[in-house]
Amino acid sequence: MAAPAVDRLPAALARRIALAAQGLADPRPAGVVDSRQLRRLTDRLAVVQIDSVNVLSRSHYLPAFSRLGAYRRPVLDAFTARRSEVFEYWAHEASYLPVRLHPHLRWRMAAAEDHAWGSMVRIQRERPGYVAEVLDRVREAGPTRASDLAEPRPDRPGTMWNWHAGKVALEWLFYTGVLTARARTTSFERVYDLTERVLPAAVLQTPTPEPADAVRELVRTAARALGVATERDLRDYFRLRPGPARAAVAELADAGELLPVEVAGWGTPAWLDPAARRPRWVRARALLSPFDSLVWERPRVERLFGFRYRLEIYTPAAQRVHGYYVLPFLLGDRLVARVDLKADRQSGVLRAQATHAEHGVDRAEVADALAAELRLMAGWLELDDVTVADRGDLAADLTNALASSPADVA
Repeated sequence: MAAPAVDRLPAALARRIALAAQGLADPRPAGVVDSRQLRRLTDRLAVVQIDSVNVLSRSHYLPAFSRLGAYRRPVLDAFTARRSEVFEYWAHEASYLPVRLHPHLRWRMAAAEDHAWGSMVRIQRERPGYVAEVLDRVREAGPTRASDLAEPRPDRPGTMWNWHAGKVALEWLFYTGVLTARARTTSFERVYDLTERVLPAAVLQTPTPEPADAVRELVRTAARALGVATERDLRDYFRLRPGPARAAVAELADAGELLPVEVAGWGTPAWLDPAARRPRWVRARALLSPFDSLVWERPRVERLFGFRYRLEIYTPAAQRVHGYYVLPFLLGDRLVARVDLKADRQSGVLRAQATHAEHGVDRAEVADALAAELRLMAGWLELDDVTVADRGDLAADLTNALASSPADVA
């Protein structure tokens, strides 16, 4: 059989395809955003990453804001609390996912010793009796937080992963799928319960596919969410291992569910979702969370946008180039700037602590659009004003743009 013809895509078209697949080529809704739109968005992205950093907003709120505008956050809270809609699990990282994907991740739950990280695997190997006691406690007491176990924290100041033994045991049971997240507290602490008491019966009764079939569905889902992607992009979406992902890509290609393409400037083979939209233009305006699925894989961001992006949260302050919590700014089909943002809730101010433009952009145009988006974000976060620190080569333009535009224009 002859090899399929390889389509050649201009880089700009590949970029627009990727934006359309991620829901960033559609106009924002004019009316009130409800759970139906959030469901469509979650189904489209398939993975909405969760992160605990709250200097601006919890990360899972931001993808919907980027795509839908200033929706009411309690609507998303209600949506993510419905276990008939989404569940939490380790997908790309800790994430919300549509419940339809639960059966397709059971192979990872069953192989937790091969996939979970050291402390979780170690506590199960070294203290299985204690893990069983924690499970019995949840079974008898019902919904349980790690703080309910009243275990002493290890003395490791300055680390995010300062988990006590009870938290580690709960996370092991969560990774294996025995427990799941029933809810999140107001402080964002996970509330664990038996999976059989949380997920709908229809999901629990869905047969568990063979691992190869499950991985193929995850790759298929990633392809729809990405539009056009390299093999590495496809496997990274659900953090799949190279061998099984490569086999799934080959099978989907043989079935015509992935089309081989060459993208100008990528220098590596790519795959196109046959159903992907090919928009002639994209008129987006969006600030993107560092954990947004459009930008979380940094090599892909460079290929698509020529935008070198690094998260500097863990970089010492004196060594940061662009700031602590830096959001790329999408305008049209390009990433044109980046802004280090902080929600100063005590003062009621959204602070742009550093603002940098990409080379060659029209700074006045970018500053005007960014000013409008920052005002929209401030209102969404229930903040009264936007301030700009004198750091970064776009700061002066942004200050002028904010000063010359009415505060109620978004």
